Amino acid sequence: MSQGDNRRPIIIRRKKVVKSHHGGSWKIALADFMTALMALFLVMWILSSASREQREGVAQYFSTPLVAAITSGDRVAVSENVIPGGGPDPTFKEGERARIDLRQQTRPSERQRRAFRDLQERIEAAIEADPDLKQLRDQLRFDMTPEGLRIQLLDTEQRPMFELGSARVAPYMRDLLRLIAPLLNELPNDLSISGHTDSLAYLNGIRGYGNWELSTERANASRRELVAGGLDASKLLRVAGFADQVPMPDTEPSDPMNRRIELLVLFEAVAERIRSPRVVNGLGLPSTLGGGNRQPSAETPLERFNQQLNKALGPASSP
Repeated sequence: MSQGDNRRPIIIRRKKVVKSHHGGSWKIALADFMTALMALFLVMWILSSASREQREGVAQYFSTPLVAAITSGDRVAVSENVIPGGGPDPTFKEGERARIDLRQQTRPSERQRRAFRDLQERIEAAIEADPDLKQLRDQLRFDMTPEGLRIQLLDTEQRPMFELGSARVAPYMRDLLRLIAPLLNELPNDLSISGHTDSLAYLNGIRGYGNWELSTERANASRRELVAGGLDASKLLRVAGFADQVPMPDTEPSDPMNRRIELLVLFEAVAERIRSPRVVNGLGLPSTLGGGNRQPSAETPLERFNQQLNKALGPASSP
């Protein structure tokens, strides 16, 4: 074998270049762009051929939430050109903010709490200073509730505050109420009085005289004694009887302690809500009462939707 035959063969490697194309994604982008451009020209043509009133109607229509549109909901933007409903608050943020603001208003301030604590201390001091009423100190309870300062006058078997089964006030109960009355005048807050009984029922109490009547009459008798003691009658905002429906915590319904009178010195915001219950409309809730002179329509919401939309756009003219 020759020497030239022992040489290695020369191998040439050539890199194969594969030319790829971009595919058709650019076509989709171009189609989207052309569609948006066509929609823009269409809107500009409609606006140029529409009157001022029609343009305002279209603007109000697009500010209408879809749910309010279909259900003919009554929102802010009520116009005769478009369907009732709509407004600048489709997500009900204003109602949510009003609900939060209302919750903050009902939270008592430190000034109110301090005034209630001072009232409690003055009542306790006045009872301690009276030898005849000092023994009733254990039958009074003070606590702070979401509505205000609650003063509970509790009954006992040994010292009932009313005659058994009657709304006739016992003498020491009368003296206690008349002692408290002038002290309650020192605050501008309104008052609420509620009467409560135990679960012992009257014979035929469901159909005749029962715990509902008794608790209400005892609350009203307490009101009369407070007014006789000098309480400003205009401060009384609510007098109610709850029978045996609200027993005290950790007590049996038949416990004599449930026979009680509760005086509530109301927070200002709570008293305002009692006077004006319409404040709940500030939560953004639609009112279904007092709908005015609206007449019921036999049309479906969708038909009314299409008719008023056509009325807003008007007849289309050729460009």
